[in-house]
Order: sequence, then C-alpha cells, then structure tokens
Amino acid sequence: MSQLTLLKLGGSLITDKNHPFTARLDVLRDLAAQIAAARQVTPGLPLVLGHGSGSFGHTVAKQYGTRQGVYDSAGWQGFTEVWYQASTLNRHVMTALHDAGLPAIALSPVAAITAKNGKVARWDLTSLQAALKAEIIPVVYGDVAFDEALGGTILSTEDIFEHLAMELEPKRILLAGLEEAVWADFPVNKQRVSLITPSSFNEIKSGVGKSHAADVTGGMESKVMQMLALVQQVDGLTAEIFGGEQPENLAKVLAGEQAGTRIQRD
Repeated sequence: MSQLTLLKLGGSLITDKNHPFTARLDVLRDLAAQIAAARQVTPGLPLVLGHGSGSFGHTVAKQYGTRQGVYDSAGWQGFTEVWYQASTLNRHVMTALHDAGLPAIALSPVAAITAKNGKVARWDLTSLQAALKAEIIPVVYGDVAFDEALGGTILSTEDIFEHLAMELEPKRILLAGLEEAVWADFPVNKQRVSLITPSSFNEIKSGVGKSHAADVTGGMESKVMQMLALVQQVDGLTAEIFGGEQPENLAKVLAGEQAGTRIQRD
C-alpha cells in the first residue's frame, strides 16, 4: 500500500452546484478517461476513488440539517432522501467508470460504516482491501451514516479519506475540484497558493473561504485543515488540491506532476 493514492472528484466538479440534482456527465466521462489513461501508463495503480455529493446530497442535507444529527421521523425521512440522492450521483459516476473500461466497484459507506459524533467509529475494511489486492478500484462517496451519538449524520469524502489514511497509510491524497488551487483571496482568486504547511496556513487562512454554493461539510477551509492534520499524522503523506476541469490535469497529477496546491509537513 506504500504507493496507494486516494483520489476525490469533488461535488463542485462533477455536478452543477447551482442547479439541484444535476450531474455534469461530460466532465465525468472526461475524468474517467483520464483515470483509464493513467492506469494504462501504470498498470495496477493502487487507487481508492471517492466523490462528493454536490448538488445531489448537499441540497437535501441542508434542508433537513442531517449533518448535525437525526432525532425524529422528519429527520429520518431526510436521512433516507440524502442517501437516495448520494447513491443516484454515485450511479452516474460508476456508469462513467464502466464506460471507460475501468474495473471499479462501489462500496456504499452507509452499509459499512458506523459513526460516532460525526466521525468514523467502526469500518471493516476487508472488502476494500480485497478490491485493491485484485487491482479493482474501490469507490466511496459522501454519504449518510448511522451515528451512535447523533442518531444519523453525514460523512464527507474527506471524513472517509481521513479514516482510510490512518488505516492504510497512502502516499497521496488528491482532491480534484472546480478551483484550480487554494487561493489566498477567495473569491477574487488572484493570489494562488502553491504550498501550504502547518506553519504557513495561519497567514492565508482568512482568505481561503468556504464555497460558492450549498456545502454542508465546510468547503475549502475545512478541506485544507483536514489535510493539514493528516499530513502531520501519516508519515510520508502529501495532499494536493487542484482543478479537474483543465485539460489532462487529472492525468498529470496521477503521474506525479503538481497542478494545484500541495499540502505537506513543514
């Protein structure tokens, strides 16, 4: 697992976050083709793929407040609706991967993960590790989860990657989104940040910002802070936040080139 990569296709990238329940199918097809090309260059490239929920899960989750907990029948109705929308988007993702000829299998988080206070508490990774051993790409995604303290909650892809990083010790976490990089002056986006370390983050934190549209899991600032915590805890781990719309950017990053903002230890 020393060369393992965790790759997230962000919800802002694969859906239109300003139009509920709208997948960007052309973008999905292009990203799947780039992953397939990378796997041809490096056969058996160990990869766990995750994706956000974008205008599918976030829209409903914001309406019901699912991330904060589920306590009554209306909340549980919302819980099932978030699951339905997240799984609907996942099917679009799986179709694109399948059409690109990629051996991929979806592992629904709600069926495998038990949370506590909004964090992964228990997850049997046997199936995911078996998939990697067979050179299959396991696909996870932002999803609802039953929570021992909150009843129910939502786990973002970053929450899921956080647990996987601690358990599997990957080499890289790659977050492909709509933004080309982390900006120090969001949303003006003229001051691009090429490198973030724990000691440099405070200088730019106030300008990093949240997100353009509904995002119940925190937006850019939350992503950066989670990645900073992880690179300090997992030896040899780096993270990169980069744009997935630029031509061949994903293929370049999978090949080891830097295209966005790298996050690493001091």
